[in-house]
Amino acid sequence: MQNPAISVIIPVYNQEKYIGKCIRSVLGQSFQDFEIIVVNDGSHDGTLDVCRKYSEKDHRISVIDKPYGGLAQARKDGFLLSKGVY
Repeated sequence: MQNPAISVIIPVYNQEKYIGKCIRSVLGQSFQDFEIIVVNDGSHDGTLDVCRKYSEKDHRISVIDKPYGGLAQARKDGFLLSKGVY
């Protein structure tokens, strides 16, 4: 499989109420050659469950679950796993 053109990295922490809308917004773009990497940074609510439900429905979505490390570390973790050209 060819690498996607774009990697979209979404770090989240306790965003159960909003992450679904965010993911749907990315999926709704006319450009489709992308991957979404959602980095759950130690959320204590249902954020991880919402993210996993979306990843089960679309192969372009990956979910990383890790203990809290802060926004910068979450971005870095997503970047290190990204496969996109950009």
